[in-house]
Amino acid sequence: MKAFVLEVNQPDDQISLAKANLFFAQTQYPELNPDIYLNQLDAIASVLRDRLPENSYPLKIIQTINQYLFEELRFTGNTRDYYDPRNSYLNEVLDRKLGIPLSLSILYLEIAQRLNFPMVGIGMPGHFLIRPNFEDAGIFVDAFNQGEILFPEDCETRLQQVYQQPVKLEPAFLAPISNRQILVRMLTNLKFIYVNHNHYEKALQVINSLLILLPDSETELRDRGLLYYQMGDGEHAIVDLETYLQLSPNAQDAPAIYQLLEQIRS
Repeated sequence: MKAFVLEVNQPDDQISLAKANLFFAQTQYPELNPDIYLNQLDAIASVLRDRLPENSYPLKIIQTINQYLFEELRFTGNTRDYYDPRNSYLNEVLDRKLGIPLSLSILYLEIAQRLNFPMVGIGMPGHFLIRPNFEDAGIFVDAFNQGEILFPEDCETRLQQVYQQPVKLEPAFLAPISNRQILVRMLTNLKFIYVNHNHYEKALQVINSLLILLPDSETELRDRGLLYYQMGDGEHAIVDLETYLQLSPNAQDAPAIYQLLEQIRS
């Protein structure tokens, strides 16, 4: 975890999403060599660099990336097993050519960065997007759907498809988010997957990483305490849950946490 800590403790614009993802992946894949996958990203970018005309405009760059990533290399969204945790790890995405909106967007962002084509992550609820990083870009890219180019109206439609009900598109939904926020979203996805499958040791590693990114997060502290309780580790559960109550004495769930602490101590 040392490499992950060093990576995410840099200024936000210097954090490599690929490195941070791969360094975290080493907690699940101890034999993983991040350089192998970073070199793959370099190789993809090198091919694309040779294909781009000298005076490329944004739409042409996006179309060239899309054609190579999604048509030739056949990266695609994993619609069959969306909640497979492998979809979140960049090493698995590169090996299997499968991912979810966030991991495929990280792949895309890393390629674009290597091409000196600045793009940013868009934390739309339920479906992560990216867009070129210049004023009034007006277009968004859906890496989960073969790099489909969307306008704001399309984003609202996509949002309604995700939630299967009418949803009003708020301006904040299409605001860029930081690299740290992207990593928090990645880890939060994994946390819920592992907890839902009762993979508590893996979930604990995720929450510990979230607390590196969000050291003041009372919610993550509470969740780690609850996880320790599920794992039968009452001692550590008490420490985290007591700290949570000290920080949030008026939290809505405070009575339930007090009750749980009494149960653990008895």
